[in-house]
Amino acid sequence: MRIGELARLTGASARSLRYYEQQGLIHSARSGGGQRFYSEAEVARVHLIRRLLDAGLGSRVIAQLMPCVDSGGADVAEEAFTTMVRERDRLTADISRLVETRDSLDAVIEANTRYRLGEHRSHPLPAPAQAQHHSPS
Repeated sequence: MRIGELARLTGASARSLRYYEQQGLIHSARSGGGQRFYSEAEVARVHLIRRLLDAGLGSRVIAQLMPCVDSGGADVAEEAFTTMVRERDRLTADISRLVETRDSLDAVIEANTRYRLGEHRSHPLPAPAQAQHHSPS
């Protein structure tokens, strides 16, 4: 199939497909006139690439994982497994930071909502703490 058909079947733009090929993530055969032709297997491969990109993996990391998809060899599988665990741990840390940030934002929104509803009249916000200076003894 030609690049336009692969783009239609996968939802990836032709530009993205050319980039994936440049990065060695997908493969095509070329006609005498230089047109790209892709096998049916590339459809599933592009779907996988897009899922991995959506999960936050970069194209370099995906390139490390793709040999495992291609060969399933034990040495390649071990390297890919290590890469996947590392990336999963990175994503978990990112998620934890995002949850903490969201929780902080929720607290500010809740305080602002109470203030906007007039609760500040019956429950004034505490005064800022005054810095205390201690003189050296």
